[in-house]
Amino acid sequence: LCYVEEIDKSNAYCDTSNTQYPCVPGKFYYGRGPIQLTGNGNYGAAGQAIGFDGLNSPETVANDPVISFKTALWFWMTNVHSVVNQGFGATIQRINGALECGGKQPDKVQARIGYYTDYCNKFGVSPGENLSC
Repeated sequence: LCYVEEIDKSNAYCDTSNTQYPCVPGKFYYGRGPIQLTGNGNYGAAGQAIGFDGLNSPETVANDPVISFKTALWFWMTNVHSVVNQGFGATIQRINGALECGGKQPDKVQARIGYYTDYCNKFGVSPGENLSC
């Protein structure tokens, strides 16, 4: 919830094998919004689900606060909600697992766990088990 757009915009997140939601030349599908929606597949599917042209206008997620939060809620309900009861690690896996889990970026995973446990402590709630992906 800190950045409207991903800081490092060097990755276009264009999956050329995704024929259902093909990349549009000149468009970049880097992270935008509260949950940092990424990838042409997510932009296409979110756009179809909530009613905006995610493939041709991915910048809408950064420029329209209503669309921005709708994409975050869409992503959460579509990809994360069903695993919340499995622990924080399952949410890391669903949100950024392909990039961070399985030993790919253990420092980032540990930082996420640290932020999460810090917030839990501030709210006086237990972080639970299964914190890591």
